[in-house]
Amino acid sequence: MRLYLLALNPTDSVTEGFLPAAAQLGLDVTVLSDAAEPHRLAYAGLPCAPEVLECDVRDFREVIGLISRHHAPDAVFTNSDHLQTQAALAAGYFGLPAKDWKAALRTKNKAELRRHLAAAGLDAVWSAELAPGQDPAELDGAALPFPCIVKPREGVASEDVALAEDMGELVQLCKEIRHRRADAALVVEEYLAGELCTLETLGDGSRRHVLGGFRTRLSAPPGFIEEVMEFAHAHPRPVVDQVLAQLDALGVGFGACHTEFTVQADGRARIIEVNYRAIGDRTDLAMARILDIPYFEHVLRTHLGEPLPADLGSRTDVQAHNLAVCADRAGTLSAAPEACDLVIDGVELSYRPLRALGEHHPHYRTNRDYLGMIWALGPDLDELRRVTAEFAAGHQWVITP
Repeated sequence: MRLYLLALNPTDSVTEGFLPAAAQLGLDVTVLSDAAEPHRLAYAGLPCAPEVLECDVRDFREVIGLISRHHAPDAVFTNSDHLQTQAALAAGYFGLPAKDWKAALRTKNKAELRRHLAAAGLDAVWSAELAPGQDPAELDGAALPFPCIVKPREGVASEDVALAEDMGELVQLCKEIRHRRADAALVVEEYLAGELCTLETLGDGSRRHVLGGFRTRLSAPPGFIEEVMEFAHAHPRPVVDQVLAQLDALGVGFGACHTEFTVQADGRARIIEVNYRAIGDRTDLAMARILDIPYFEHVLRTHLGEPLPADLGSRTDVQAHNLAVCADRAGTLSAAPEACDLVIDGVELSYRPLRALGEHHPHYRTNRDYLGMIWALGPDLDELRRVTAEFAAGHQWVITP
């Protein structure tokens, strides 16, 4: 059986998650990417190394054409934020199980997401869309709910997401974002205060499992860096029901989905964004360990048309604490610990570097400032926090100008 996997970058989710899962399922994998060589280099040492072909994966017509000229597909899949609509359209063309391309588009397009939820009568978040080059001063300043958020309409993670306290800051932030993204449309919207959480779901189109989620500590505004995450096996039922109702309205229910939302003081769950794919930054790998399920295989099976079991057999006795080590300035990373897996006082601790020694970077004030990721798993959350903090304090990450 042939799996076509669309990708922009060779992420850990692919190399350590989906490719081994595909091998376990006996699938032949063809990776399609607009930059094939980095993928060939990243996969060269893997026992499950896939075939890699160059393709303009952002154009679904090119994806369909290449697949038609190559081996017949049994599944078309992507875990990229930017390629969900293309993968859904290509899979649909070949009559294969797929996400609804309309749901993929409306979750990726943050302005469309707001309009759709408001039209469904579920949550009306004040939101305005700025076309490329449009002056934010054209917005009705009296109607703007300062402080407000400005972000790319099709952005990902925390990149170029910022908090503006007044019109002057909004105008300046828009200029800064457009300096990096000249052709990007922007969204200006109401700031949703409250505890930041995620909901991780997995569905086959008929049955949907709620896997749990994360509680997240963010950096101080104006940026929004995810500094600490802790797994929650279950959020309060009224909160989960509110989020699932909004996902239903958006048409989300097939495959993996990672939804970010806040819980306000009155108990309202308000969606920040819906990422119609598995959670990233190695968090999906940790979640598979926490739940002790073949998560990546389950995701691929849905795209092969196989139903999910009624009970995934998830464990509920493992806690998880994650600490991101972030750069606090621009410069070159000149010293940092190597990757390691340790057992400390009964706690399973793993560290993975996310930036190579010798690399020079600006200070992004986003998740792109991550230098490394520390994960701790075990039965006692306080112990996880202690062991993680001691590991971080006992190592050095040195940035030189």
